[in-house]
Amino acid sequence: MRPLNVLFLCTHNSARSILAEALLNNMAPGRFHAYSAGSSPRDNQQPNPLGLQALQAAGIATEGLRSKSWDEFAAPGAPAMDLIITVCDNAAGEVCPFWPGHPATAHWGYADPSEGDGSEDEKREAFRKTLHAIHQRLELLINLPADKLEKSLLQSTARALSQHAVAP
Repeated sequence: MRPLNVLFLCTHNSARSILAEALLNNMAPGRFHAYSAGSSPRDNQQPNPLGLQALQAAGIATEGLRSKSWDEFAAPGAPAMDLIITVCDNAAGEVCPFWPGHPATAHWGYADPSEGDGSEDEKREAFRKTLHAIHQRLELLINLPADKLEKSLLQSTARALSQHAVAP
């Protein structure tokens, strides 16, 4: 069975979607291939340094992570997605491009760890908590039996996971 391609979307593709991409690729290589993108990344947008630090502190590789537009994944020749998950409320409400292959979609909302006026330590802790919350939900996804990940069930399965409470 080929790996399932999962695209995580957020507005700027600098924090939550980057965390989810790196986590899933680390947790289930060979079973899933994760990507991330943003609906409107800013010019010269880069992954949030605190997000990269949180990943590195968890022992997860950050090489190759970059902020990119979701247009890359709607273009000819882009990898076909099996599942697209929005991880911020703004991206969930936006009109998405046409995704070839009609992938399953779900919304897993997480608070933006980069928002707020806290100290550097408080911001670092917000990223650590967000990373942990995403990890918990991805743990559920990767441990699903193969039949729950078949195209006909993937939509309802992914959406059901959004209902699982995730501790920060």
